[in-house]
Amino acid sequence: MAFRGRGPRFVPPPPDAHRINRNIRVPQVRLIGADGSQVGVVTTADALRRAEEAQLDLVEVAPTAQPPVCRILDYGKFKYQQHKKEAEARRKQSTTTVKELRLGYRTDVGDLERQIQKAREFLSEGDRVKFTLRFRGREMAYQNLGREKLMRVCKALQDVAMMEGNPRMEGRLMGLVLAPSTKKKPVKPPKPAEASAAPSPES
Repeated sequence: MAFRGRGPRFVPPPPDAHRINRNIRVPQVRLIGADGSQVGVVTTADALRRAEEAQLDLVEVAPTAQPPVCRILDYGKFKYQQHKKEAEARRKQSTTTVKELRLGYRTDVGDLERQIQKAREFLSEGDRVKFTLRFRGREMAYQNLGREKLMRVCKALQDVAMMEGNPRMEGRLMGLVLAPSTKKKPVKPPKPAEASAAPSPES
């Protein structure tokens, strides 16, 4: 007896985003040459002939223009470059990570400054930073002091970051998320050597 099970379903490839070669059925096109030069308005048959002579494709790049704009190029290479750009854009969107830095209720000034410096580096690379402050035992009674510590961190990074909400408790952890700021970097003051080189006002 013949097997009548359902085999793998055929999925047709997605249609090309551009009409190319003989699929371009308008009488005239505005042609861009393979070197990027503006050829002007020509018949579609003439444009196809030029593309065939160059051993390339005729690609419709602006179908809504009057007449449509076509370009002579290597369509396979064109599609590859487009796919590469789209993949790069998706990669940039998905690689935005959250770096976690931990503090303690009793973290001293030196350790706090080191964590702030780490956060500054992460933020400059486009990453978000989450500060978490852990309360142990009776330290839960001093949540207001922990919140003040996180706000000091936020103030120290206000030139490169912005808060995503206020500090909030998650069990015994208090968290604060900072995102890279879109503000322009402040102008750095002149170095001591530059300042000393500047002419002093006459007395």
